[in-house]
Amino acid sequence: MKKQKGFSLIELLIVVAIILIIAAIAIPNLLRSRMAANEASAVGSLRTVNTAEVTYSTTYPTIGFANLTSLGGTAPCTTASSTGACLLDGVLAAGVKSGYNFATAAGSTVPAVTYVSNASPSVYQQSGTRYFFSDQSGVIRYNGTAVAGASDAAL
Repeated sequence: MKKQKGFSLIELLIVVAIILIIAAIAIPNLLRSRMAANEASAVGSLRTVNTAEVTYSTTYPTIGFANLTSLGGTAPCTTASSTGACLLDGVLAAGVKSGYNFATAAGSTVPAVTYVSNASPSVYQQSGTRYFFSDQSGVIRYNGTAVAGASDAAL
């Protein structure tokens, strides 16, 4: 009788079962890591917005603070103006970056002496689990269940 080379069906099923067990352990950790990276990116982006707001209000003191589109500009950003200051990259100025939606609103007075910035997960529990907030104070605050505001805990 000739000896056959190769794997038996039972051996292949055992290997597939082991791979599925490893995947079941690894995938949730990967998703949590991605959410943590998105949240860290959102905090960094809010810091960038805070710096851009201060630079903008210093450069254009008769206007004060501005919204995201005024802080950004059209690509390639070669000439800065009060409507496109070239202080933010086009992705962040468009309002969506790394699984988070960003919104910034300047105060209603002229010059605007206040502003608020919010970062909300694009898909809650998938792209992030925390909402972030910042204003002219520069303090970044967060809330785990609803849109963050000035009364929430600071980072």
